[in-house]
Amino acid sequence: MEGKRKRKLSVAIITFNEEKNIGDCIRSIESVADEIIVLDSLSTDRTKEIATSFSKVKFYESPFPGHVEQKNKAIGFCSNDWIFSLDADERADKTLVHSIEAFLESEVTTVDGYKIARLTYHLGRWIRHSGWYPLRRFRLFQRNAATWVGENPHDYIELKPGSVGKVMKGDILHYSFTDFSHQITTINQFSSIVAYTRYAKGERFSLSKTIFKPFGKFIEIYVFKFGFLDGIPGLWIAIASAFSTFLKFAKLYELDRKQIERPSNIRKEYGKN
Repeated sequence: MEGKRKRKLSVAIITFNEEKNIGDCIRSIESVADEIIVLDSLSTDRTKEIATSFSKVKFYESPFPGHVEQKNKAIGFCSNDWIFSLDADERADKTLVHSIEAFLESEVTTVDGYKIARLTYHLGRWIRHSGWYPLRRFRLFQRNAATWVGENPHDYIELKPGSVGKVMKGDILHYSFTDFSHQITTINQFSSIVAYTRYAKGERFSLSKTIFKPFGKFIEIYVFKFGFLDGIPGLWIAIASAFSTFLKFAKLYELDRKQIERPSNIRKEYGKN
């Protein structure tokens, strides 16, 4: 099948203690990959052992300066012009794999990147509303036409001006949280990163935003983004999103009042290039 291809594909994955996820992630995409770059930020579990058991994997290690920075670094290790980016807790579904294979076999294209929908499994069901789906973002792209940008940890691929993008059929399946407790732990960590990043950029605490922004976030997720159609999980997601918004401002308060220099749950190397 690979003999029919007009172009080669690199897959880029960043990891940290992903022994439970990395094997399934690689297996979902290895049939269309010419190489799989795994950039690990010094895991202490079996991530390296599992990843390097796959013949197509090229494994690298580097301290973790931030999501945007690490994903751009992973791109730098790729040797092919076309790159597909996955997180370790994501999988390419069969439709997406077929779409990628068809693209690799197609004639020369003027497209520089493809947006792909992501479908998240949480609280016992696939979440199809609440602003979580389809949430199409560029994931398959030409390396010279794209870069990772955004506010850590909420990164995304941005194509250069004048580039052409299209939508690709298929979903990235996202197994983001093992349970609600895991989601709360992630919210706590990510809100620390956002507060720390925003403070470093000059943003300061606002009491009015702390009061009103969480309420607005709940209405946005549950009503305007149809979270109520996701049942009880949709309600939990809306409440958790509002709580996450509150935490960002509460932690900004700590930083602004010099009560802390950085949130205690951020890794020491974070923010250091």
